[in-house]
Amino acid sequence: MMPPKGIEHCRSLMPDVLSNLPHNVIDVILMLLPCKDAVRTSVLSKEWRYHWCRLTGLTLDRSLWKTTKHLLNPTVRFREIIYQLLTLHEGPITEFTLDVVRLESCPEIDNFVFFLRNHIQHLVLHLPVRKLYKLPSSLFTCSQLRHLDLHYCSIDHLSSFQGFDKLISLELCGISISSELLESLISHCPLLEQLLLSISKDLDRIEINAPMLRLFSFIGDISSVCLKNVPRLVNVSLVGDSVQAENLDFAKIFESCFALEHLSFDICDLGFVAGEGYEAPTRLPFNLNNVKRFCLTDILLVESYKLSYALCLIRSFPYLEYLEMQFVDDDDSDSDSDTEESLDLKSLSNLTFDHLGEVKLECFIGRTSELQFIKHLLANSPVLERMLINREFLDQEPLDTREEIFSEISNFPRASPEAEIVFKDLSRS
Repeated sequence: MMPPKGIEHCRSLMPDVLSNLPHNVIDVILMLLPCKDAVRTSVLSKEWRYHWCRLTGLTLDRSLWKTTKHLLNPTVRFREIIYQLLTLHEGPITEFTLDVVRLESCPEIDNFVFFLRNHIQHLVLHLPVRKLYKLPSSLFTCSQLRHLDLHYCSIDHLSSFQGFDKLISLELCGISISSELLESLISHCPLLEQLLLSISKDLDRIEINAPMLRLFSFIGDISSVCLKNVPRLVNVSLVGDSVQAENLDFAKIFESCFALEHLSFDICDLGFVAGEGYEAPTRLPFNLNNVKRFCLTDILLVESYKLSYALCLIRSFPYLEYLEMQFVDDDDSDSDSDTEESLDLKSLSNLTFDHLGEVKLECFIGRTSELQFIKHLLANSPVLERMLINREFLDQEPLDTREEIFSEISNFPRASPEAEIVFKDLSRS
């Protein structure tokens, strides 16, 4: 049986169509493919055979050496791949991603970094976790870098470093570096707009000197950070896993953050302690008048240093418009018992929300302290329009308990006649 003429026509047409595609179209197709598949396009036609060798962007990850039976040693295979790339590739590579986090150890990449140094603009190195790889000095001669993302490596010296004059984004996660080197690295990036640091190692206090910085995210010991010269900073996220209260000086952290608009704050209660007789500050010595949004994670509304510092910040945001809080239950308490702790109402003194328009409350379970805080919010927010309460965890309670809580909140006095209270299970949205 003869195939239809239309099918014969398509079969004869396809090779010509592939061969005659404009080079810029082929480039776009190859950039959308994983590196391994891009190389495989060499078999399509003569026009495609070595086109991948001129790609300006490459991503190398475990898909390149993983086999069905896992017979290949990834480190050995990786060296072969790197050698082939260095041999066959033509022209500059401006974007390069290396993701080998799952390898037992990092293969030698010094030569490849040296090969990239003159043209690379976007560099991502996610190296093995178990043993930190010492970065070669050639990395710090990459004068065209605009985006640098380093995970799990060590930086021991910057002897030849003159600065990344074009760098606008820097991400450092799990790296080993001294406070002095980190401070120097940041200060030598004059155009830096985005800085993400996740450093578990204890650091001495570091001063962030980045006059063009607009976004800053930090995970680690918050008390080690001082935002010294950041006049354009608008978005900050702080996550601390262990904090000594006496060392936490928000006045120094935020001393030049007068453009700040959005703040996310999370300090786990574990390790958030202070010596006997220490009292947390009630407010900053200055107001941050541009802060419009404040997100507070994992807060237990009973007396604690974390709550005190959170309220200290809120009092220093007189023009706050949006407040998001994620409550957390106390694992050592019984929510059904009569010994449940109430919120210390004295801690809410002088806490008003004159510009607050929207509130979002997560992980609400109807504790007495939560109800007291909601009552205070409603009574001291004259322009509030909407309070959204996530009822996901409350829905696990008996129906009569839920109805009683809903009724109590709905009857709280409201300073704003426009205030709407919405109970919704956001997990089903």
